[in-house]
Amino acid sequence: MPFDMPPVTRALLIANIAIYLIQQLFPDPMIIHFALWPIGTDVLTQDGSHVSFQIWQLLSYGFLHGSFTHLLFNMFALWMFGGAIEQLFGSRPFAIYYLVCVVGAAIAQLIVVHYFTGGIYPTLGASGGVFGLLLAFGMMFPHQRIMLLFPPIPMPAWLFVTGYGAIELFLGVTGSQAGVAHFAHLGGMAAGFVLIQYWRGRLPVKPRRTLRR
Repeated sequence: MPFDMPPVTRALLIANIAIYLIQQLFPDPMIIHFALWPIGTDVLTQDGSHVSFQIWQLLSYGFLHGSFTHLLFNMFALWMFGGAIEQLFGSRPFAIYYLVCVVGAAIAQLIVVHYFTGGIYPTLGASGGVFGLLLAFGMMFPHQRIMLLFPPIPMPAWLFVTGYGAIELFLGVTGSQAGVAHFAHLGGMAAGFVLIQYWRGRLPVKPRRTLRR
């Protein structure tokens, strides 16, 4: 981990990794109490614990991960895009932006689950915040070249972000990739877009700070 990594990006990486290690020691309690559960859920588990939605889950779910691969991909994206965005925004606005994206992703997921699927299952992962960072990178550095992993093709950031968002929307609408919270990803991007537009002064409500690029 580079020693010159911006402090909030570094702290988020450390927190996600540390909490994943705690999950390995206490998997069931961490999922029961800190994953994002649908509103109205009230299930009694075999050990007598109640599974239900709690307000803190709007943030806490974003620090849990279902597998090492899940963690690895999210932390790679956080490392890849977080530093540049934090250096541009500043540490405090960056932290606000990231957490707003996490909450926005959670709200989108709750709406989709409640009104369209009705399922009772937990949502977890930093992907909502990560997709918000991806959106910010595409907006702030639209012509920066990004190299895809599969296939290894370079493309401008704006095209990468637009294409990725379109794929997420298609997969979410068609349900062709089960087990992935595609609308949470889109919710993180949407929350990030609204906040950036607010900071730029392009919404009816005037911001306390401005963001220009």
